[in-house]
Amino acid sequence: MTLLPRSLLWRTFLLIALLMMISVAAWFAIFRSYEREPRARQLAQTLVSVANLTRAALISARPEARRDLLRDLSDREGIHIYPADATDRVEPLPDRPFLHRVEELVREQMGPETRLTLEREGERALFVNFHIDDSAEGDFWLALPRERIERVFPLGWVGWAVATLLLSLVGAWVIVFRITRPLKALQEAARKVGAGETPVRLDETGPTELATVARAFNQMSADLAEIDQDRALILAGISHDLRTPLTRLRMGIEMAGDEGLQEGMTADVEEMDKTIGQFLDFARSEGGEAQQDVDVAAMLTELATQYRRRGFAVDLAAPPAPSPGIPLRITPASVFPARPQALRRAVSNLIDNALRYAGIESPVELALSTTNGEFSIEVRDRGPGIPVADAERMKRPFARLEAARTNAAGAGLGLAIVDRIARSHNGRLELLPRTGGGLVARLALRLAGVPPAAA
Repeated sequence: MTLLPRSLLWRTFLLIALLMMISVAAWFAIFRSYEREPRARQLAQTLVSVANLTRAALISARPEARRDLLRDLSDREGIHIYPADATDRVEPLPDRPFLHRVEELVREQMGPETRLTLEREGERALFVNFHIDDSAEGDFWLALPRERIERVFPLGWVGWAVATLLLSLVGAWVIVFRITRPLKALQEAARKVGAGETPVRLDETGPTELATVARAFNQMSADLAEIDQDRALILAGISHDLRTPLTRLRMGIEMAGDEGLQEGMTADVEEMDKTIGQFLDFARSEGGEAQQDVDVAAMLTELATQYRRRGFAVDLAAPPAPSPGIPLRITPASVFPARPQALRRAVSNLIDNALRYAGIESPVELALSTTNGEFSIEVRDRGPGIPVADAERMKRPFARLEAARTNAAGAGLGLAIVDRIARSHNGRLELLPRTGGGLVARLALRLAGVPPAAA
């Protein structure tokens, strides 16, 4: 499981924001690197100048006036002079490249024996050692306030930096949003095309690349809609031309005297009529039917009743037994927004398939369940079933599996029609093996806005 967001908008925005922060940090590091040398030279020159001026002032001053001179330096400049002693407790310089560079520059001008420290005898300041003469009493420590080496970072700079970064991030978000908004519209339009719907035309304005993609998609969508219309028109014409002679054949068969021949020919005509009906169902656009709330449990009950009246063993399975303390409900909440005739046609096709391949005397069960906004309609039979490896192939038009489900009849469009109807309802068709033998044809329909269940 990744912590990154899945949308292109936020992934691109976070990547741009990260690159901007890395760029700011890199520029800050470069600035510090190039600013360190000039500041070190400036501080070293200040220490050398103050030490040389103090030495010169002490040498030229009368002995009785030196105390007043030191007091004046302390009061006006914050500079303190201490005699150096071999027993002084002096802390080494911290391991900072800037301070070591200052020490190197000071030694170049004041001699290799010159020492720098930030703490002497417990007092914290910037100390530099210098000599007045070659005697032991001529060594002194010059102490300057530590503010001389501390970098003052104005708080106003922080505010300006934060404001600039926020403005840059807002600008980056606007740029990314303007790029991903047409892509999101294209994604929604592609989903509708995949579900068999006709999407609204995409906006063809904006950057050249996105406008070109939108224009090409609009043309493709229009071509697909025209192809579907032409296909439906052709099949409707063919069905009309075929059903007219079929009607005449049926009338001729009824007038024939041979009852055995009459029954066989009538069955053949009925099968041809059903095949033509399947072609029409497959070619018919589901978008022409208005969507409305459908009580799926009531629809399944009605279908089961109709099949039983025709002599088929089709029953609606009882809902699961409730847990202790939970009141019994006859059916789950089963109202689902759907196209009623299309959904009814899909379930009828699954029932017809179950009766055809399992046998008209074999019981067929209908079951309904709801889980996390997903309706599952199951048609269970005890036929030969379908191998898992061939389940997806059997959803294609004209696909057959003679080895598993023999005595196949029809045009091979039943499952393809159901699969198309399922996808138009934001769902899917699953062909699963049934425990104890047989097939479970599950029509899983999702409510709008509910993500698909994890596989």
